[in-house]
Amino acid sequence: MAGGNTGASDRAGGRFVLKPWELHGEGKEFEKLGGELTKAVAALERDLAALGTPWGTDSPGSGFAAVYGPAHGELVGGLRGLAGRVGKVGTGLHTMAGRTTDTDTSAAGGFGAGAEGAAGGGPAGRPGAGSGSAASAVSAVYSTYSTAGATPGAAPAVPKDMSV
Repeated sequence: MAGGNTGASDRAGGRFVLKPWELHGEGKEFEKLGGELTKAVAALERDLAALGTPWGTDSPGSGFAAVYGPAHGELVGGLRGLAGRVGKVGTGLHTMAGRTTDTDTSAAGGFGAGAEGAAGGGPAGRPGAGSGSAASAVSAVYSTYSTAGATPGAAPAVPKDMSV
């Protein structure tokens, strides 16, 4: 399509990145291709109709017409359907991009939703957290984990002996 890579996988790191702006770009490409295919099908129909029935009414011509008629209808109908489905792929990519953005924003918003985030301060006084942007909330949470030496999503270490 547009040459963009809408996702990147880091198998060793176990992460997958979707870039909504690239999904929108690819969506536009699919919509454009669907529109072009629709125009090409319409031109094919016009050109075939302009030919009329050049095969004649004799025995071979009638035999051809008996096969051509249904095949023509199936071909044109299939091409119209394909054009519509290609355009719908574009619509689906736009929907996917929007949902990805909404999910990321919602998840990031949950990181800074506490009292510290509302007051403008970050965890352990880290700048940027609670500043109101989803990116800064995610960045603050990530930096908290990475500077503490913990792996995001990992269970905290609990001592086996709780006696003091």
